[in-house]
Amino acid sequence: MNYQIRPEENVPAYQQLYEQMRRDIATGVYAYGERLPSKRVTAAEAGVSLITVEHAYELLLEEGYAEARERSGYFACYREDDLYSRQGEEELPQMRREHTATIQTQPAYVNTGRDFPFSLYAKTVRRVLSDYGDRLFVKEENAGSMVLRQALVSYLARSRGIHITADQVVIGAGSEYLYSLVAQLFYEEKKIAIEDPSYEKIAKVYAAGGLEVELLPMGEEGIRSEALQESGAKLLHVTPYDSYPSGITATAGKRAEYVHWALERKGYIVEDDFDSEFSFSARAKDTVFGMAPEGCVIYLNTFSHTIAPTVRVGYMILPERLKKTFFEKLGFYSCAVPLLEQYVLAELLSGGDFERHINRVRRKLRSTI
Repeated sequence: MNYQIRPEENVPAYQQLYEQMRRDIATGVYAYGERLPSKRVTAAEAGVSLITVEHAYELLLEEGYAEARERSGYFACYREDDLYSRQGEEELPQMRREHTATIQTQPAYVNTGRDFPFSLYAKTVRRVLSDYGDRLFVKEENAGSMVLRQALVSYLARSRGIHITADQVVIGAGSEYLYSLVAQLFYEEKKIAIEDPSYEKIAKVYAAGGLEVELLPMGEEGIRSEALQESGAKLLHVTPYDSYPSGITATAGKRAEYVHWALERKGYIVEDDFDSEFSFSARAKDTVFGMAPEGCVIYLNTFSHTIAPTVRVGYMILPERLKKTFFEKLGFYSCAVPLLEQYVLAELLSGGDFERHINRVRRKLRSTI
């Protein structure tokens, strides 16, 4: 064990410790079922407080890298070499199983207390109008405003551990618009696999784009391993966090299994990162995109859930190896999001108001459990 906390990195000590321990578990330094160092030993070795170590272990538990056993301590429970070998995965509980026969519709939006403060949003709009003036009438790049794309690059690096460049980002008018771009990009593949059950519009948009939709049944940890293995698709759409309507969050091992699936058949994953910023954890969940340095994941997210349902703005992150193909095929599309809205979002991201809102909601959610 050689964990070092670097104050100059401007990353909380518990998160640095978590990331180092997660790396050791994922790479097999701690084998599946092996006991992890005690909190006191870890604190002494890393030169941090017990509270810092406790927070790091809480994240490992939440992400599925470790499990706690009463009076025994913590044990590694990540097993990448178990891909496709899980037999007899538990069926969904009866309440969920009743929904798996068909794709589900999403309920109407209700105000859950997550909406961004309107007064702050309005203040930001006024500031953008004053600062940018008639520059808001100038046509921006087809992929979206460089101001917003650069703001997203910085935000994703510091909050999600996603390190990209602005030319990998495409701004679109909500998730459904981005689904349609994916369908056009992979039209020659003919087929896409999705979770069953899933949000109904996912299948509808892909089908409208000419793709055959293959439904893969869900287990307790995510898509069932045997269904993945038997799938005839090379393209997979997943919602790893709180998948609707099942409410299932894929474990770390299952997310690694998705990546292995894509690499094995030279395919791609579309990661629909629905609502993960509002996890109960003190930090957002790890992304499949961040687990796949080989570049087989397209990442999608939207501001409709983090700001308000009427903010129909989403973004797509292309892996480096797919960027050229995407812009050759689809780069002619003009961005469908008004420039004013893009600049407002850039201000919220760059000024920290967006992250403060996310953190407020997370604290509120944690206080309810």
